[in-house]
Amino acid sequence: MAARIPTSISIRPPTKYLPKGLDNDAAEITDPAPFVPPPLEWLYGTWSVTHSTLSIWRSAQNVRITYKPCNNADKAPLAVDDLVEYEKKGVQSGAGGGGVKAVEGIDKPADPAHPGGAWDWRGKGWLKIASSHWEVLGYGERPITAAAAAETGGDDDSNDGGVERWVVTWFAPTLFTQEGLDIYSDRKEGLSKETLDAIMKGLKELDDAPKIVTLTEKHMDPVAISLPWQERK
Repeated sequence: MAARIPTSISIRPPTKYLPKGLDNDAAEITDPAPFVPPPLEWLYGTWSVTHSTLSIWRSAQNVRITYKPCNNADKAPLAVDDLVEYEKKGVQSGAGGGGVKAVEGIDKPADPAHPGGAWDWRGKGWLKIASSHWEVLGYGERPITAAAAAETGGDDDSNDGGVERWVVTWFAPTLFTQEGLDIYSDRKEGLSKETLDAIMKGLKELDDAPKIVTLTEKHMDPVAISLPWQERK
C-alpha cells in the first residue's frame, strides 16, 4: 500500500525540543496525528533550496540537493547518497568563473527503526571528517494553479502535473555551522507564494521550540535563483 503524502501544511519541532522522556511510542499515544516520515522513494530526486537561515547560502545561487539510493546499500542499509550543488551568486548561466560547486555525503537513519525522519550525515572524500544531524520537520504536496506557477515563472517540466512538493529540514549545530532551517521545493523556480506563506506560518507557530520561531522570523531569507541551472562538467 502506497504511503499517503500530506496535502496540508504541518510542521513539527525538532526532536531536541520535545519534552525529555517523550519517545516515539509516547508521541503516538499523546498526539492524535503523530509525525510520519516521508517515504524514501518520495524523497529521492533533486530539490531546490528556496529559503534558508544558513548564512553560507547568502553568497550562493541555485542551491539544490539530490537524494538517491546509496550505491553501497549492502553495507549501509537505508543509506542515502546526498549531493549538494550550488553556484556563485550573480554568475549568469554559461559565464566563465562561476562553475558549480559540490558537496557529497551519505545520510544514514539516526533511528533505523523509524527511517526517514532524522538523519546523520557524513561527508565523502576529504570531507569524511565532517558530520552533522538533520531532521525533516514537514513535507507534502499541493496542487498548484496556473496563476501560482506563473508568479514564479514556472514551467510544467519542474513539477509533477500541476503539483508542487515541499520539505522543511532542520540542521543541528556543528563546529562549523549554526543550527539552521532549509525549505525545499521540487520546482527549480521555487514554491508558490501560497505554499511558502503556509510553511512560514507553521514554523512561527512552533511554541514548543522558540529558537525555531526566532530563526524563522529573523534569519529565514530567500536563496537566490537564476535559471537555468549550470551543470557540472
